[in-house]
Parts: sequence; structure tokens; C-alpha cells
Amino acid sequence: MSAETQVCQLLERQSTDYCGWLWVAPPKDSWLETGQGMLLSADEAMLNAWRGRGQSAISPLSAALGGAGLGEAELAPPGVVLFWPKAHALGEWWLLWLCAQLPPGTPLQVVGENQGGIKRVLKVLAALGLGCQRLDNARRCSLFGSALERVALEPDAAWSHFEAAGLTLASHPGVFGHGKLDDGTRLLLEHLPDALTSIAPESSGVLDMGCGDGIIAAWLAQRGHQVCAVDVNGFAVEATRRSLAANGLVGEVLPGDVYSSLGGRRFDAIVSNPPFHQERSVDHGPASRLIREAPEHLKPGGSLLLVANAFLPWPRQLSETFGDFEILADDRRYRVYRAVWR
Repeated sequence: MSAETQVCQLLERQSTDYCGWLWVAPPKDSWLETGQGMLLSADEAMLNAWRGRGQSAISPLSAALGGAGLGEAELAPPGVVLFWPKAHALGEWWLLWLCAQLPPGTPLQVVGENQGGIKRVLKVLAALGLGCQRLDNARRCSLFGSALERVALEPDAAWSHFEAAGLTLASHPGVFGHGKLDDGTRLLLEHLPDALTSIAPESSGVLDMGCGDGIIAAWLAQRGHQVCAVDVNGFAVEATRRSLAANGLVGEVLPGDVYSSLGGRRFDAIVSNPPFHQERSVDHGPASRLIREAPEHLKPGGSLLLVANAFLPWPRQLSETFGDFEILADDRRYRVYRAVWR
């Protein structure tokens, strides 16, 4: 199977035997999936896909491992390839985590697109006291080589808190809106009180789909709603749990690829600021599923409430799924939509 993505095409042409290596935060690529490597990722969809094929797949935030490490069987892979993410601070976190968890001297390769800032890795590795050399440069991508060593910084130092909408929110690199309140979410929160007036808090179940740092879930829980929050990103799941705890609030938080972890559960409302990017690529898939499958998870009369960039093609999908919808707010950048399942 030939590599599909540019970064994997660069790896494919290397003389390195990657058998047993640890792939860290990779893109979806059949060349990786049919190889003999192990996956380390915080993406629930990626983890489930690998596990479904009987391949080794590990989350750095796994409850089974206590977030403490890879587990006894995976403590010493022959090498590691880190796919440098769009969020540079997240790439730095991965480096700190790997240095803390794997044996010193473990071979490390870092690969990424030139437009994605991979060349910044040189400075990052130097700041950590790790040597580095350029191994290859092709397909508008670069590959660097180094080795893991113990460093003074701890991965947990990446967690931070900020205040927004009267709430204390936990934040981690790679989580949507890291360290600030997104303007689209702010517009949604401004119109949620009127949109939810028909739902009695003490009896309602509200789903926050794509919960990010947990601001929507915490806002709902603060007003007495029974909240379930879901995100495909393990860092977002942990951030939401921490945000609820920081405000003394209670809610259910689950990892899941859109509705995959919910079974047949139904809610009085689904609230979302859905993503439309996967790293540097536009990906309408998750938001499209959010809309298309919403009726299967709404009670009769239940509402889907979402905010999205005004240019995104959701009006047609809302009409096709619900028959009609209304626009609760439009500031030319973002729109807040409501569709009711009847």
C-alpha cells in the first residue's frame, strides 16, 4: 500500500525500518495503517479504527493507564515518529510527554509540512537540549532526526486556566479556542437563554457535541441542565472534565466520534460549535454527521442549536434533515441556527 499523504510519502522513501515504531498523532493514511507500527493519539476516531483492526493503539490520556504512561508492553519501542501538528504548542507538549515516558536514547523523528511550521522544530529541540539533524526534505515536507532524553519541563505544565462568561475554564494546546473564548461560541451563548426557555432544567438532558474546553457544558450545568458532553479529542474531554470540576459543576463527559459513544440516547437539545478543520485541511464530515444524525438523538420537539461560520453550507443540510430551520443570530461572521425535530 503506497502512502497517500505528503508526510507519509516522505517517510516511505526512507531507509529506516519502521517496524514496531510508535506513530505519534499521525494523519489518516493507509500506508501507516497497513504497517507494523503502533499508534499514540488523542483522537478517539483514530484510536477506535486502529483497535478495530486489531492493531496497537494508545491514548496518552487513557483512564486505564491513569494518564501516566504507555503501559508495560509499550515502554520501549525501537523508535518514535512525531507528526508535527498545526498547533505548535501541542507539538511541544508531545515532545515533553515522550521525553518523560520513553527511555532516554530512543530514536526520534519529527516530520511535517513546511507550510505547517515544521522548521520550528529545530529551535524547539534546541531549547530542550536535544540534538537535531535534517534527514530529508521533499514533497514540501521536512524530516528531522533526534533522540529522546529526560528534560526539566513536565508535560502537565501545558495545562492552564482562563476566565470567560463567568466561568473558570481549563485549556490545553490543541483544544479548540485554546486560552480564549471563541467569538462564535460567545454569540451562541448570548442566544442560548431564549433558545432553551421551553426546556425545564430539572428534567432536561442537553448534549454538548464537540465540547472543546467545556465552556458550553459548564454554562449549561451552571443553569441546572443535565449535561452530557462529547468530543473526539482526548485533550478536550479532559479539559471539559477539569472545567466542570473547577466550577463545582457536574456533567457527563465522554470521548466519541460525533454520536458514536451515545448508543440510542436522546436529548431535549443538542448544542454545538462544530469544527470544520482537520489540521490544515477543511473537513465538513463531522459537522455534516452532527446535523444528519441529530434526529436519531433528539426527543420529539427537541432542538439542534449550532453556531458556524456564515459561509459554511449548513442551511441546505438543515433543510434536508429537518424540513426547516431558523437563524437566531447573524453577525456576518457567524450564524446561530436552530432546527426542531418534530
